[in-house]
Amino acid sequence: MKIVGVAACITGVAHTYMAQEAIEQECKKRGFDCKVETQGGMGIENELEEEEIAEADVVIMAVAIGIEGEDRFEEKQDAGRVLSINPSELIRDPAGTIDKAVALAK
Repeated sequence: MKIVGVAACITGVAHTYMAQEAIEQECKKRGFDCKVETQGGMGIENELEEEEIAEADVVIMAVAIGIEGEDRFEEKQDAGRVLSINPSELIRDPAGTIDKAVALAK
């Protein structure tokens, strides 16, 4: 399973990076490949490449604000392979979030 994601919270600090870490840790536990782009106070970090998005089974959008480059995910969105969730929900239940993402990929 290959998961990519974007994390962005209103202030662009704590929840952005906590959501990134939650996704990465849960994916590591399950042996999944993952990469999470952050759009926070430091700007865009760990930016996802078009190829990485195309190869992903599912996209997790842990965002509480509008993000830059959202159009990159239109194809996945049209295919029903994008899970949108508030960063704080993801941080509270990373396992449940990854379960939902896996269900979308099937």
